[in-house]
Amino acid sequence: MTGGLDVKILILTGKFGMGHWSASQSLAQQFQDEEPGTEVKVLDFIDYAVPSASEAWYKGFSLLVTHGSGIYNTYYKMTENMESDAHPPFEWHFLDRLETLLEEERPDMVVATHPLCAQMVSRWKQETGVALLLITCITDLSVHGEWINSNTDCYLVGTPELREQLARKGVDPAIIVPTGIPVKAQFKTTPHQRDGQRRHLLIMGGGLGLLPRKERFYEELNALPGVETTIIAGRNEKLRERLEGKYEHIHVVGYTDRVYDYMAQADLMLSKPGGITMFESIFSELPLLAWEPFLQQEINNARFLLRAGIGAVAAKEIEDCLEAIRNLIYDREKLSAMAGNMRRLKSQLADNTLGAILETLRVMKGACA
Repeated sequence: MTGGLDVKILILTGKFGMGHWSASQSLAQQFQDEEPGTEVKVLDFIDYAVPSASEAWYKGFSLLVTHGSGIYNTYYKMTENMESDAHPPFEWHFLDRLETLLEEERPDMVVATHPLCAQMVSRWKQETGVALLLITCITDLSVHGEWINSNTDCYLVGTPELREQLARKGVDPAIIVPTGIPVKAQFKTTPHQRDGQRRHLLIMGGGLGLLPRKERFYEELNALPGVETTIIAGRNEKLRERLEGKYEHIHVVGYTDRVYDYMAQADLMLSKPGGITMFESIFSELPLLAWEPFLQQEINNARFLLRAGIGAVAAKEIEDCLEAIRNLIYDREKLSAMAGNMRRLKSQLADNTLGAILETLRVMKGACA
């Protein structure tokens, strides 16, 4: 967008897992890069609406998905094909808080990266008749019915396949744009630094407690001929202290906001198949070996990973996981084919979508001025 009227964008999200928040931050940066000076605010709407209860809700959700994944998956599958415009619990309270928020912020456009936020803004538009632009950014690689709302002006989705799925659920294809799930710009721009001699394995998920506890796993990793392994432990200080300096060919990193640098150096990544992680991998053209998932969204993500030919799935058992690493880390032809499939997928994504949205917003605001 060039010149014209200033616009304000409000990105609403929730911290049920950090993927929604991460996508929101990346979107905010992309809008600002597209048009420097654009006012963009990211807000945890759940915390805004129920500040005294949000922390307990988030902890409860974390406990559910960690220890009650079977219950969560049953609910997810039972509601996957629910009718659009769902009515969540405490709807009227959320609507009241949204009314206050929109009066305070007066945005020209709202972007929702969590289903509840999309539902509430759509319902508010229906109740008030206000023509506020609503963009829904779907952060999964499957389309649950809770994302679909009749007053949505545009859907940003991860892939062309998702566009087709959403259209089959009755959404106008003209308002569905495959952009990829938003990630930091550096994942798209950091040049590869793979030396081609020694193999480099990157392992993510230490901060989530996903890594095996048995020493044999790390002993076997360390013994892989010609392989250097980097483990990102995140904020798991116990894991970092336990492994740091213990193995010659295993390097441990604590929390870092430069994951893109480590991806640029790796030949293969072992991680959970979350939507954000998968698109960080895709934009880095780094084949992904996914930990066998247990949450339904990630099971769906892993199925996409296999269909698209951009990675593989490693079983949870230590020996099976090590065997999956051995089978892939040395297979240059297969890794090259996976990276090529990632490039093809990237070529199918819409370019400059956010710029077009900003231009539309400027025209709309000018017409109302």
